[in-house]
Amino acid sequence: MARKLSRRGVGRAVPLTLLLWFAAAATGCEGTGNGEPTEAENPLLRPGQFTETAPPRFAVEFETTAGDVLVEVHREWAPMGADRFYNLVRAGYYDDTRIHRVVPGFMAQFGIHGDPYVNYVWRDESLPDDPVLQSNLRGRLTFAQAGPHSRTTEVFVSLTDNASLDEEGFAPFGEVVEGMDVVDAFHAGYGDGPPRGDGPYGAMAQARGNEYLDEEFPELTTIVRATIVPDDG
Repeated sequence: MARKLSRRGVGRAVPLTLLLWFAAAATGCEGTGNGEPTEAENPLLRPGQFTETAPPRFAVEFETTAGDVLVEVHREWAPMGADRFYNLVRAGYYDDTRIHRVVPGFMAQFGIHGDPYVNYVWRDESLPDDPVLQSNLRGRLTFAQAGPHSRTTEVFVSLTDNASLDEEGFAPFGEVVEGMDVVDAFHAGYGDGPPRGDGPYGAMAQARGNEYLDEEFPELTTIVRATIVPDDG
C-alpha cells in the first residue's frame, strides 16, 4: 500500500484491476498483427535504452496550449531524477500529453503518456530516491511518487511553496525560469482526481491514455512538445 504522501497527495498508485487491464493490453507490445504498436514502431516501448547521463545543467522548452514554459534543470540537485527527465524529453515522451491534474494553490502534474502500452512498460521503471537537497518552492519541478523508490515518469510543478514535501522525500530537480504565468493558467476546472474530487482518474488515464482524457476532460491543457534547448555555449 502506498504511504500517505501529503495532505493532498502527489503519488501514483494503480489499482489491481487496471494493472490486469494493462497486462492484457500489453500483449501487443511484441507485435501481434492486430494493430498494436511494436517496439520497432515506438522506441518508448524499450525503456532500457534511455539511460544517458544528463548534462550538469540543461534547459527544456515546453510548448503547451496555454503558452510556452522554459525549465532549467540542475543535475546536482537530484542526479537520478535529472537523468530520467533528460532521457524522457529527448525521447519525446511528453509530446502530446495532458497536464492531467491541477490543484490550485498546490501543484500541476503531468507525465502520463497518451499511449497505454507505453504507460504499461514504464510503470515498473522506478528510480532509487535522490536525497532532498532543494526545497519544493513555487516553480520547482519534482517527480511524483507513491512511496520509496517509486518515481517513474510523472512530474509536478509546485504552484506555491510546498516545503512540507521536503521531509516526505520529494527531491526537486529543476525550476521554471520563464512562463510561470503560463503554468498558473493551466486548466484547473476539473479539480482533483478521485477520491479527492471528480477530475481525471490517474489510473484510468494510464490504462486508456489520451483516449480517456480527451473524451472525458477535453479542456485539459496539452503539452504539444517538450524539447531540449540547444546549448549555445
